Amino acid sequence: MDSNPAGGKGQPMGKKKPQQELTFEQALEGLEEIVAQLENGQLGLSEALECYQQGVGLLKHCHEALAGAERKIELLTGVDTDGNPITEEFEDEQSTLQEKQASRSRRRSAGEDIDESGDLF
Repeated sequence: MDSNPAGGKGQPMGKKKPQQELTFEQALEGLEEIVAQLENGQLGLSEALECYQQGVGLLKHCHEALAGAERKIELLTGVDTDGNPITEEFEDEQSTLQEKQASRSRRRSAGEDIDESGDLF
């Protein structure tokens, strides 16, 4: 059995940087390598399971990195009377689905007051 779950590509996967130190791009590259190894079909069952487990960890790291980036994005909440965009920072506390839906509803209803007559044109 090969002690290198990375499929013999130099350094074993377990000896690489801890996932917390990986950038999004590094984690994605590692995930792509693991997928290629698994698709190759040359790994034994235990090696494939080990690679799969590492891939799940890298995927989780990628999702967390993307979520962190999303939290930094400002949301467009509406437009003022002069046509300038009104923005607010993405709130980290808004984690539940119900809170996100309520926030979207508030943003939508803020723009509905523009045309009080109800006519399209």
